[in-house]
Amino acid sequence: MSSKGTSATSRKKGKLSKAEKLRLQKEEEEQKQREEEEAQLLAQEIEAVRLEKERLEREEIERLKAKQLEHREEELGEYRLLIDEKLEAADRWRRDVRIQAKWDRYMLCDGSPDPTIPQEINTFMSLWSEETSEDFQSVLNKSRLVLSLIEELEFLLLTTPPEELSEMEAAQYTQTVRQLQTLLKQKFNEATDHLLKNAAALSDIDTGNMQKIIKDKNVTLCIWANLNKNPRFKGFSFEEEAITFDLPKPLAMSSIAVRFLHTLYDHLSCQSRTFLPRYQEPEETITADAIVRESSAGEWKTAEEEDKPGPGSVIVTEDEVKSEERKSVFSSLSSREDRHSVTESAHKDKDITEIHVGETAEGDSPAPLPDGDHPDDILEDDIVDLRQFSSLGGVYYFDVLVLPPQCKQVNGWTMVQLVGGGLQQYPYPTASSLITNLGVSLQEKDMDGLSAPPVAVSLKVPNNVIFFEEPQVARWDPEAKNWKTDLITNKEYNTERRELSFKMDAFHTFTLIQDSHLNMPYESWELTPNGPNEVSLMIACAFTDIQIEIKDDQCRLSSVSSTDSDLSQLIGKWMSPLRLKAAMQSAGLNVFPAEDSLKYVIVNKKNEEAEKMAYKEMAILCPSFTFGWSKWNQSCGYEHIVVKVKEKSDPPNDDWSLYMLSAQRTQRLKVSETSEIFSSELYDGSEFHSTLYHMIRDYCSHEAPERLKQSHHLFVDCVYQLLNMTKVLTYS
Repeated sequence: MSSKGTSATSRKKGKLSKAEKLRLQKEEEEQKQREEEEAQLLAQEIEAVRLEKERLEREEIERLKAKQLEHREEELGEYRLLIDEKLEAADRWRRDVRIQAKWDRYMLCDGSPDPTIPQEINTFMSLWSEETSEDFQSVLNKSRLVLSLIEELEFLLLTTPPEELSEMEAAQYTQTVRQLQTLLKQKFNEATDHLLKNAAALSDIDTGNMQKIIKDKNVTLCIWANLNKNPRFKGFSFEEEAITFDLPKPLAMSSIAVRFLHTLYDHLSCQSRTFLPRYQEPEETITADAIVRESSAGEWKTAEEEDKPGPGSVIVTEDEVKSEERKSVFSSLSSREDRHSVTESAHKDKDITEIHVGETAEGDSPAPLPDGDHPDDILEDDIVDLRQFSSLGGVYYFDVLVLPPQCKQVNGWTMVQLVGGGLQQYPYPTASSLITNLGVSLQEKDMDGLSAPPVAVSLKVPNNVIFFEEPQVARWDPEAKNWKTDLITNKEYNTERRELSFKMDAFHTFTLIQDSHLNMPYESWELTPNGPNEVSLMIACAFTDIQIEIKDDQCRLSSVSSTDSDLSQLIGKWMSPLRLKAAMQSAGLNVFPAEDSLKYVIVNKKNEEAEKMAYKEMAILCPSFTFGWSKWNQSCGYEHIVVKVKEKSDPPNDDWSLYMLSAQRTQRLKVSETSEIFSSELYDGSEFHSTLYHMIRDYCSHEAPERLKQSHHLFVDCVYQLLNMTKVLTYS
């Protein structure tokens, strides 16, 4: 057979008829339909199993909820006995201490006035203001008393509960603080004027000019008087204080003096409209916590000093922490109601029952967003927002002053020209304003070349302050009453030597500033028991790790990593929580969010009541359990809080468990820190409880609850205060 015939036969055999094609197509469709029906039946079976499982889970959840409700009153009653009685006992103890401190202050007979009694403090201020021709050292010595009186009033404003301090008393105390601050500045100016009148007698033999340094622990005066009027003079360095200034050429032949008055306290920031939340007017209201932070003279009492309350000392209470939320320590009477509502003692409120009994939806509600920007919140670019930035290292009053006429010896007589008006600012850079403002005539050599060259300054950044970034310089604008960053140029900073140099268009009062929220949010935290009534709180931040120890009713900063500053006056010093907060903030270690810090930090916002309850429970449980940061705290929503917990053991272990807390109940979670996704599924065999204490008790040893009963009420309260101030559950 030929090949052509074979190929034709093959095509004929391989070709299907139309009927066969239809049959095969029908079989395929039937097979596909059977598979779809089988898949649908399987899916229905799976869905039925899932629904049945969910039904059983819901029934189990409802059963557990019902069981929790059945034991709620019993658990809350035990909770109150365990926690609230300790906190209320701490309140009663501190109230007694305040009463005793007030009596001790009344009985004190050391010659110092009682700043809370208007007659005494007004007499003191009146008599001191009338004293004339005081030398600088005398004023410096008395300034220590004035600063202690200011601090006494500030802490009274901050620590006294509203029911013990009326609005009228608060307004009186705040007015006294302002008057003392003003009087102190006035006396330093008068003492400077008195010193300059005798500049010739104090002149240096080598240079012919006067240069002098007078200081104590709070104030340093560096002053230079241009007696020689050397046209080639370019500047002077106060080597002992590492402060240098370049004298502009137009001033080399002028009768001037240059003054650096460095105060470790800050009495200017409280005058700024950016000082208070929502930029309330400082003339009408002032935040007590901010007064303490800005005005403190930098002296922090140790545990030994605080054991016996001295004059004006007030033991810090939880109300101190709550009082940070006061919008003011004095305001109009119409705001009294608001102030009282936010500063009520959390130890006496009934939020325990209200929080847990409240029947709210189980699902999370969205976290409330921060208030929108108020029109008054919009600032010019060069104005420093003191809610976002902090003044560190004190204030440098940098002035060029008119040198008073000096004494002259004539035929055995000492003669001096008397000029009224006190200390006068030399009007640099405008020469014409000197004629207008002072009414004196200038010689041509004084006006020649006065073309306003910049003023160069170099200084060493204080070693007791931490700057995590290059320090910024801000000048004080006395007219606008704000710190500003304009008119400052050529800034250079040597990190190794901590030397800062810059130029300004004129002589300005200036300070160094740093972002208050550099270390927020925290990277992690851990609260670890160390012994009876002793725990440590570790907070890991972006730039440093901080460890705070708590023992009895005191706490201390025990260690700080990554710092080249000298914190020897702070580290290891036992003090109350509020004093520790003020001391750390003054040193640049701010891990204490303000009420409006959420405007400047992306936070993991939580239900406020649930958060406070969590801090209370952590405070009572910390003698037996370690608490730590959990990555799932950001995934559980606004209404819930997740913490990891492990029981104290010897030797220590890493057997962490996760617990989720809400305003209604507490549960143990099945997920772990290493899980890939978050789930609120209950731990196998676990139940709901109304408190974390009862939840943890299901899994802990018999010794753990006994250790809790032995903890002292002042210790529990101290831990609660510190947790409430650092807000580790929200800012991490």
